[in-house]
Amino acid sequence: MADTLGATKAELVQLAHRRMRSEIPDNTWTAREKLALTCRILFDAGHDSGLAGQITMRAEAPGTYWTQRLGLGFDEVTDANLLLVDEDLNVLEGDGMANPANRFHSWVYRARPDVNCVIHTHPLHVSALSMLEKPLVVSHMDLSPLYDDCAFLADWPGIPVGNEEGELITAALGEKRALLLAHHGQLVACAGVEEACVLAVLFERAAKLQLLAMAAGTIREIPEQLAREAHDWVSTPKRNQASFAYYARRALRGHPDCLTTPPGR
Repeated sequence: MADTLGATKAELVQLAHRRMRSEIPDNTWTAREKLALTCRILFDAGHDSGLAGQITMRAEAPGTYWTQRLGLGFDEVTDANLLLVDEDLNVLEGDGMANPANRFHSWVYRARPDVNCVIHTHPLHVSALSMLEKPLVVSHMDLSPLYDDCAFLADWPGIPVGNEEGELITAALGEKRALLLAHHGQLVACAGVEEACVLAVLFERAAKLQLLAMAAGTIREIPEQLAREAHDWVSTPKRNQASFAYYARRALRGHPDCLTTPPGR
């Protein structure tokens, strides 16, 4: 006999969240493994653009973070070849140098103590949308995690190696989790690697859908209340963990060299 057919929508939402918290296990990859997996996941999702783009994660010591080595593509990053750097991009652990464009990450981390992972990439459809100087439009259920959570930076400051871009990007991002940079690319700034990875994958899909919809006609808005409800429904740690785990399993099938520590360590 069914017990929930008379339940309200709010009650069913809470029930589903409780079940997800109890039934979906935490992922057991280390933080560095998650960062390396993110590089491979984003490569497969079309985020690679030569050596452009940076993915960083806060480290334990204040003012330090992990990032990929300049000269390696996203499909070459492993948990063993990541670099530990300080806010001046001095390498504290690892071999090689960080991308000089990582400088603006330091500004984001300083302004947003809630952020522990920053992903900046130049995927094809995000880059195309950025050339139109149009903000991201969220008008589909699947894209709801980005609803009212994606800022827009209309000014392009040129090469991203100065402190000016750090100030500009941080101010434009504000308290949101995502930012579309005109004539440039995308940025996500999240509480953890799994959340940032999932949102970055979604960002590129959102840009692709927007371009397709714009080519076909006029994009219609979705109701604000329902959009916010959908945003909150999907934007939970357990949903992000489950999505990341799926992306990671898929990436490991194609990139078994990503993790250097054997399973069952």
